[in-house]
Amino acid sequence: MAGLNEDGQWIVLMGFLISISLLFLMLIVSQATLVGQTTAEGVLEFPKHEIRDLRGQVISSVGDATFTDDVYRDMRLLSLKRNHAIISVDWRPEPDIPHMMRVMIRYNNGVTVYEETLLV
Repeated sequence: MAGLNEDGQWIVLMGFLISISLLFLMLIVSQATLVGQTTAEGVLEFPKHEIRDLRGQVISSVGDATFTDDVYRDMRLLSLKRNHAIISVDWRPEPDIPHMMRVMIRYNNGVTVYEETLLV
């Protein structure tokens, strides 16, 4: 009996190694796309326009001294109805700086929590 030809075994072994390495690469690529998708969704869900509108309205109203409890109540109701967000605005005079108001803006829509303190 002559020696057995082992070339076929090497071909099968290389096929298994290549298929396992391709499976591993597919797993890495699928995880990368999931991470990219969730990151993109997080960027899209950030309510930057709503926060900018709220911030601009608060700054202009406090600066003109037209920011009253009625205006604040209307802003809270509009934000809750339109954006499903809870806002809180606290304003008080700054004792060290005359004619300046310390304004604290808080925005929470269940996904994004934003808080800012500024002088107007």
